[in-house]
Amino acid sequence: MKLQFDILRKTRELVLKTITGLSLEQLHTIPTGFKNHIAWNVAHLVVTQQLLHYKLAQKDCLIPDELIEGYKKGAFPDHVFTEEEWSEILELFQNLPDTLEEDYNEKVFGSFIEYQTSAGFYLDSLETAIHFNNIHEGIHLGIIMSIKKLV
Repeated sequence: MKLQFDILRKTRELVLKTITGLSLEQLHTIPTGFKNHIAWNVAHLVVTQQLLHYKLAQKDCLIPDELIEGYKKGAFPDHVFTEEEWSEILELFQNLPDTLEEDYNEKVFGSFIEYQTSAGFYLDSLETAIHFNNIHEGIHLGIIMSIKKLV
């Protein structure tokens, strides 16, 4: 599983590299043809990782409920982050993969609620959820890269 955690961290490093230097205005711009902006995508990755790994393992998520509600699948951008809020999102984005790996290694996860994703993947264990989340993160990295070209 170490490889999966390394992939998650590397993908997040690529996201951060892609968005470095963008203004808050650029991060919140929704280009024509898109449903959301870069900031929404980053927050969505934080939320999805928590839901797939902690909620499905019947553990408390490590992020506020308001963040989950605003950035879960199906939510639309209706909030502009302040500099302080954005810094908090980036801190979660960078640090939660390490926490996940620590929790996994300490075997804090127990039973897992099976779940079929909207993409048709069937998640029947924490391990399959970790694998799928890496696919999900890669998809959103591509979206972020596409949006960046237009903002």
